[in-house]
This record gives sequence, C-alpha cells and structure tokens, in this order.
Amino acid sequence: QVQLVESGGGLVQAGGSLRLSCAGSGIIFSSTGMGWYRQAPGKQRELVAFISVGGFTLYSDSVKDRFTIFRNNAQKTVSLRMNSLKPEETDIYYCNAGGNLRTQEGQYWGQGTQVTVSS
Repeated sequence: QVQLVESGGGLVQAGGSLRLSCAGSGIIFSSTGMGWYRQAPGKQRELVAFISVGGFTLYSDSVKDRFTIFRNNAQKTVSLRMNSLKPEETDIYYCNAGGNLRTQEGQYWGQGTQVTVSS
C-alpha cells in the first residue's frame, strides 16, 4: 500500500520561508517521479514543482527562483523549500508520486499539509 505523508506546513508571515517534506512508503522511491501540488478552496489543484528519477526539476513559473524541490532516495523523502512566501500562496500542499517529466502528475497522493501565509 502506497503512503505519502506530508509534514512541515504551518503559519508564516509574508516573505518568510517554510520547508515541506513528504515521506513515501510502498513504492520503489528511487524509481518514482515526485511532485508537489497545491490547491486553494474552489480552485483546481496546480503543479508547484516536480523532480524526476534522475533529479531533473520542473517548476511553476510563479515559484521559480523561490522554491526548491529535492529528494533523498536513501530516506525516501522529497522536500520543498519555499522562500519569499506570498499571502496568495496560502493553500493545501500535496505530495504526489508516480509521474514523469512529460506528464508530471502521478497516481498517488498524500493527504496534504496546510500552508498559511499572513500579510
């Protein structure tokens, strides 16, 4: 059974930083593309960042140069470092597994972690 467990969300002031982490189990982590998505109430879930098996990364234009995705295959974790956060980035952030560079979105999802950015 695949499990993705996110951690690291919380409340931060605008301009601040947070680091999200996702621990994966039930998958061959080193062979699995991993991503972070976010979703606000009433809006579609959107890709934030993706990292391939080989370590190639993709970012949403809105987060380039501020967010960094990285993976640790030994620990079976994928993390998202978020700097210079903006109030409009208050969302639930979801870990995703199983995608590839072409399609990004995989079939497995975590339960999400709330990020709130205060102005």
